[in-house]
Amino acid sequence: MRNGRVMSDSLKMEIAKELGFFDRVRAEGDFGNVSSRDCGNMVKTAIQMAQRNLTTANANPL
Repeated sequence: MRNGRVMSDSLKMEIAKELGFFDRVRAEGDFGNVSSRDCGNMVKTAIQMAQRNLTTANANPL
């Protein structure tokens, strides 16, 4: 973990777009007013993405 951050800002923005609340984040300038439910959904989506990437990496070893 670098600088206390687990997810990059670009990943957060990508997930916010996917989940449909990016416009609110963009209008307010940060994630400060994002609901707990939306934050939880962001984490859940990030975990699912990581699991898919691990599955793909394991299926195609170097």
